[in-house]
Amino acid sequence: MSNNDFFSKENQVLGHPAGLFVLFFTEMWERFSFYGMRALLVLFLVSALGIGGWDWPRENALALYGTYLALLYLTPIIGGQLADRYLGYRKAIIIGALIMTLGHASMAIETHKFFLYLGLFLLVIGTGFFKPNMTSFISILYKDHPEKKDGAYTIFYMGVNAGAFLGIMLCGYLGEIVGWSWGFGLAGIFMLLGLLQFWLAHHIFGDVGLAPKAKAEGIVQTSMKEESDSKIYNSDEEKPNPFTTLDIIIMVLVGLGGLTWVINDPLSKIANINLLKFGETDFSSATISISLILFIFLLISRVLRFSKVTRDRMFAVMMIASLIIFFWASFEQAGGSMSIFAKDYTSRILSGNYAVIFGIVDVIITVVPVAIITYVLYLLFRKTYQNYLASNLVLGFSFIIIWALIFWKIYANFNTYSYEVTYPAYTISTPDAQGEMQSSTHAINASTTPPEGAEIVEGKAVIRALEDFKNGDVLHMIDLDKRGNNFKMIDSSSSSQIKESIQASVVAKKDNELEIPATWFLILNSLFIIALAPLFSKWWESKFNPSLAGKYAIGLFFLGIGFAFLAFGAKDIPQGAKTASVSLVWLVAAYFFHTMGELCVQPVGLSYVSKLVPARMTAFMFGVWYLALAIGNKTSGVLGQQIDTITENYNISTFFLIFTVIPFIIGVIALLLGGKLKRLMHGVK
Repeated sequence: MSNNDFFSKENQVLGHPAGLFVLFFTEMWERFSFYGMRALLVLFLVSALGIGGWDWPRENALALYGTYLALLYLTPIIGGQLADRYLGYRKAIIIGALIMTLGHASMAIETHKFFLYLGLFLLVIGTGFFKPNMTSFISILYKDHPEKKDGAYTIFYMGVNAGAFLGIMLCGYLGEIVGWSWGFGLAGIFMLLGLLQFWLAHHIFGDVGLAPKAKAEGIVQTSMKEESDSKIYNSDEEKPNPFTTLDIIIMVLVGLGGLTWVINDPLSKIANINLLKFGETDFSSATISISLILFIFLLISRVLRFSKVTRDRMFAVMMIASLIIFFWASFEQAGGSMSIFAKDYTSRILSGNYAVIFGIVDVIITVVPVAIITYVLYLLFRKTYQNYLASNLVLGFSFIIIWALIFWKIYANFNTYSYEVTYPAYTISTPDAQGEMQSSTHAINASTTPPEGAEIVEGKAVIRALEDFKNGDVLHMIDLDKRGNNFKMIDSSSSSQIKESIQASVVAKKDNELEIPATWFLILNSLFIIALAPLFSKWWESKFNPSLAGKYAIGLFFLGIGFAFLAFGAKDIPQGAKTASVSLVWLVAAYFFHTMGELCVQPVGLSYVSKLVPARMTAFMFGVWYLALAIGNKTSGVLGQQIDTITENYNISTFFLIFTVIPFIIGVIALLLGGKLKRLMHGVK
């Protein structure tokens, strides 16, 4: 199929080629899988053994989370190169999707650590093949129609956010309410369906995205490119700048040092294996410091070899990348410390009218977006069912599953009841920090022996369940916070294998109540992006469009304001508290402002890299950009690990206050750098 046939009116859906929507749905299911798994990972690791979690310390879970995110931004540098030189975008996408499917399948077997680590490893490798080549595919697809490219990327970005929205909502709900394996498994199922629908319809792209031509043809193309390049290099701004032997040695040392440090962080905490400790000396800090110094030297030494205008523009890219590190170090608390805050410190139980209102709102924000996407699927089916029936059937089957899960979720939300139960317990008095005697109640389970002097009593609790119990029925539960404040029912068939299992009796059935899953709050980011993106687009097109530095500063200020809401909402939580029950309003406000910050920062960066960097250095500087994202994401995990230390020594409000202050400081720095950035860009807008 020629490019003209591809863009013919009979092949179009909503003014774009039908093939764009094949990419739309492929990306949507990949983001469904990624964000669905991401929403569950930290919560699964820190949840109690009695509800299927691993009961890890928060520090260990956030160390693994940060390393995982960092590696996700490093492998695309290699995957993009392999696709450009050997595989082609199409084959790279299929390979990546297949490897990620195996990764999600491995994570569904979460009862053994080996399979979780194997799953994360496969997801990192698969993302390296998949992530850079989807966006490149669209760029090549529209190379002869640049006037349609902005619209194409807008539609594609909708697919990204639709997938994130559905993945967090459904995988998160299944993982928390039904079982972790169900959530991880669902992510794998939709990754497989995304792979199948792309593979069955990939001929719709004609010759676009295939592997490079035969070697002989490649030689001809290379010589033509070199001739073209020589003309370009007559410009003083883009002279050839080959890597020297020293450059290559430094890159290898930086890569080995940085990768070792990133992997060593969780390894030293989880397995007590420190790759950077020799004797009594820990070289972790020295390793990452030397790696950063060498990398900065490499960047500066290469940039200085260019002419002044090009050199200045590349320095501008380096300044932008430095700012983005601080943004993502704070923003990515969403899947780490903010998820922990939602799980342990936020009041997520609604009853009466509040439960009904939330249920209705949740139905609307769930059903309307899926209905719109289903309509897009219908339009695609009308255009392509004759030639690509199998692919359309896979997509149709995918949406049957989605709608079935949505209806089940709605039913469960409106049919969850609360039960007042009694359980065996004991009370004991102990002195507090001031020496005054305080009485506390503790549940008695299979492994509990009440201490001497304790009084045996009947404890009371409220349990929420979808099952229909009657007075006198027996159920099993565990005490999540070990303080008699937070109980959760467990499967009676496995209760004998769980030492913390507490046998309770139903006393009374109460009104229906609704428990908001901790992962639900993560969908707010995608929801707010879909709602706010058109407004921000209008802002950028108006006469009030801020400068590059202005956008970054505004984004960082919004980010800081979001954390200020969390810090204020948590101000009454006492020092050292592991649980609390503050209003969910603070989390909603935080995600609202964080999303506005993201809209100011995320769409801008890559655009400026492509505008400012000469062709000879594009791949290298995009690698630098992804490296900055990797550093930011790893830093988010490193900073998030301090949540327990800061909470114990100060309080959790202080923890979020740190993330309030840092973005504001960096935002002010961005404003101060505005004039310098403008001069360095030499007219690029």
